[in-house]
Amino acid sequence: MSGNKKILVVDDEVDILDLLKYNLEKEGYQVEVADNGIKGVEIAQKFIPDLILLDIMMPGQDGVETCRQVREIKS
Repeated sequence: MSGNKKILVVDDEVDILDLLKYNLEKEGYQVEVADNGIKGVEIAQKFIPDLILLDIMMPGQDGVETCRQVREIKS
């Protein structure tokens, strides 16, 4: 059931991205990662995730602004 679910993980810490990607893929999810909010929005537009795990405190564009921009994407 998880094989067709897509998750986007956005975090500025590479170790967290690697850990979450590894464990989620092990459970059968399709996972994409982004190391900043701007990349997260770009990936979300193409990948159309079912769930986004989003860090709030990131340099540059924070998670709140990233969330706002993702919500504006027309699906």
